Amino acid sequence: MSVFTNKVVVVTGGSEGIGKALVDTFLDLGAKVATCGRNYDKLYQLQSTHSGKPLLIHATDVSKEQECKNFIDIVIKNFGSIDVLINNAGISMRALVKDVELDTIRKVMDINFWGTVYCSKFALPHILKTKGTIVGVSSIAGFRGLPGRSGYSASKFAVNGFMEVLRTEMLHSGVNVMWVCPGFTTSNIRKASLNAQGNSQGESSMNEQEMMSAEECARHIIKAIEKRKRTLILTSTGKKTVFLNKFFPNIADKFTYKFFYKNNELIK
Repeated sequence: MSVFTNKVVVVTGGSEGIGKALVDTFLDLGAKVATCGRNYDKLYQLQSTHSGKPLLIHATDVSKEQECKNFIDIVIKNFGSIDVLINNAGISMRALVKDVELDTIRKVMDINFWGTVYCSKFALPHILKTKGTIVGVSSIAGFRGLPGRSGYSASKFAVNGFMEVLRTEMLHSGVNVMWVCPGFTTSNIRKASLNAQGNSQGESSMNEQEMMSAEECARHIIKAIEKRKRTLILTSTGKKTVFLNKFFPNIADKFTYKFFYKNNELIK
């Protein structure tokens, strides 16, 4: 029996990538899991693979305040409480600031930042009762601005700031608040990332064979939740980036440029 047996775990964006790996693993650990996403067919397929297990699915666009409220209300109606909320739903973008349309940045902020705010706000009264955990799945881009990913970096900086404030406010409440910063992980987020016009990119030039798997990332996140950590920074490259940016920012500028540019062309 695990510490998550019969606990209620809510994962946003659980139909693929890290979110799906979290759903799969928590169910294997005996938790009751609720997840949401914009694509009902993918959610239904996920539910079908876990037939007989306590998995609740609900089609939700986390950029919409009322849809987030409806999702949390449905979780409470079905499971009665919330022990863990993982704000995982997110989208990326790849376009230079000089080329990107403002609506593209706004869309990324609405999903990544406001989606985290909405779900955390509506789940907080229930998590206070269970003295549970709220998690924000952020990114190394939330510590270091990445070229071609202005809206994404901005949204993750905002998530980190929001979670830090919430953690401080909850310091003596029994609620743990943590933010997780994976490095590059094998998931659909790059292929689904937005181009300058706000349309799905549909491809990625990144070599996923060298990246951490979504399943391994999920295991690290779950272990950190169990230990009630404050932050979790994953991959050696991610840790080096955060360290350099904090203590040697000028070197970090050059390191980041070298990583994302080949022959003065941005890697997408």
